[in-house]
Amino acid sequence: METTKIIIGYAIYLPVALFLTYYVSKTLFKNSKIYMLDIFKGREEIANATNKLFETGFYLLNLGFALMILEMNLYEDSYQRLIEELSYKIGGFTIYLGLMLFLNLYFFFRGKRKAREAQTEEHLAFKD
Repeated sequence: METTKIIIGYAIYLPVALFLTYYVSKTLFKNSKIYMLDIFKGREEIANATNKLFETGFYLLNLGFALMILEMNLYEDSYQRLIEELSYKIGGFTIYLGLMLFLNLYFFFRGKRKAREAQTEEHLAFKD
């Protein structure tokens, strides 16, 4: 096992994992502000604060997972094995990020639905 190839693997994997986390987070939370404003009935301060908390949690979970799966075991001393290990790590992490993205979207849509239901109940109670 050659240590140099493992260090090369880490030098490739870590920036890719960090960039993917950053890109997905920025895309998700930039576009989720509209949902938060709807959920919190236009109260921008609480919508932005909640969105920022979701973003912080997203970073913590994803960066923690990326670091947790960092270990590389290259028992074969070849660049082919290094590339295969990197594709497995980066592919697995990308799938995980996608699942986290959809989980967050589920929470946003669920919150929007609950806010709409509460608004309907208030409207009906006001009519009576």
